[in-house]
Amino acid sequence: MKTRHSLIGGLPLLLVAAVAGATNGYFTDGAGTKNAGLAGAGSADPEEAMIAATNPAGLAYVDERIEAGLQLFSPDRSYTTSASLAQGQGGAFTIGPNDLNSNNKLFPLPDVAMAWKLDASDTLGLALYGRGGMNTKWSGGTATFDPDGPGPAPVMTLPGTYGTGTAGVDLMQAFLNLSGAHAFAQHSFAVGGALILAAQRFEARGVGAFAGYTETFAASGGTTMPTHLTNTGHDMSYGAGASVGLQWHPDPQFSAALAYTSKIYMQKFRKYADLFAGHGGFDIPATATLGLTYKPVTPVAVDFDVQRIWYADVPSIGNGIANLFACPTAGAGGTDVASCLGGIHGPGFGWRNMTVYKLGLRYAVDSTWTVRGGFSHGTQPIPGSQLTLNILAPGVIENHFAVGFTRSMANHGELNMAFTYAPEKKVVGTNTFDPTQTIEVRMHQYILEVGYAWGL
Repeated sequence: MKTRHSLIGGLPLLLVAAVAGATNGYFTDGAGTKNAGLAGAGSADPEEAMIAATNPAGLAYVDERIEAGLQLFSPDRSYTTSASLAQGQGGAFTIGPNDLNSNNKLFPLPDVAMAWKLDASDTLGLALYGRGGMNTKWSGGTATFDPDGPGPAPVMTLPGTYGTGTAGVDLMQAFLNLSGAHAFAQHSFAVGGALILAAQRFEARGVGAFAGYTETFAASGGTTMPTHLTNTGHDMSYGAGASVGLQWHPDPQFSAALAYTSKIYMQKFRKYADLFAGHGGFDIPATATLGLTYKPVTPVAVDFDVQRIWYADVPSIGNGIANLFACPTAGAGGTDVASCLGGIHGPGFGWRNMTVYKLGLRYAVDSTWTVRGGFSHGTQPIPGSQLTLNILAPGVIENHFAVGFTRSMANHGELNMAFTYAPEKKVVGTNTFDPTQTIEVRMHQYILEVGYAWGL
């Protein structure tokens, strides 16, 4: 166990700021600087070793190389709550009215990838990269509610989004991908696989108002307060998954790719066993990607990818907030202790599965310069009915516009750059605990990525 922890326990230290705001939910739009310039398209005609993060079979078509990149991610998140007719009366939980911006707005995110040719048919790869998406800090604001329900205490207005001080979450994820690919029949077809080791770090703040709706509290008959719900500092978890992929290059003009990455099974966040469904469970969702590339003339390539992300299959992400009403202490007549926070049926963020469509265009200007552009669209995963908790994690971006370029350098080196703009997306819904109040979350973002690659 010590060896395993020493291997992957240091990943978040290397990716110390890998807490980038949400893109497609909390998955990044692309992997690698060139791929980012195509808005994540291009898996059927890979240009860099980081393809292993999407489809390990693509390594068969990548030259020997080492890549290093740095992404500067700038998300802007805000939320507004309307005035309420209830104002905490009658069991309502009123947020504000508030109009706040998250304080965290700039995150560096490094990545490294390598590809080695064992022979003409076999390639090995290593990729180290980060992913995040739920990093927020809501300072200020108020909440109005009755802190002891039907007890003697009056309705109170307390500081913080949920009435217990500065609220927010901090999620960091780092991945070590060990890959291999084998090409058949004059390289017209290739298969690949990868072992994925993962580490993630999480912290939640300012959600203590929900202590009475935890499984710990309900199962004790209201005598034991939870100690693993909020403000317990950062917690680490480790896990593993796998991916498989296919590449097909029947002729120089057309290529196709198909890849699947399993759910990555993670240890539970013990410090947040009273928050996440399944006593701290937070696995990483499975994904599948289909890619097509067509080259109508030699310097031009058109890429189209479709990616599916199964957020709803992870209870702590997919369970809806309405599950809480089955909890015995929620005051709605429920009798299922497992539906309280932390229980196996406990509420999560209520995210839906997500399908993302990506279109990219590449043009080789000459032997030195290549330019890229791309667009991606995916219906964001958060229904309006789930905004009460998703103030913590407003991953509502839907569209990305990307541009990028490569400049070939001496000694087989190359400089790569990409820039992505995601325009503002708004989602409006009703406060689950105060139906007289609406919540609006907003988000837009900018991403600048710089990378350098060395040929081996």
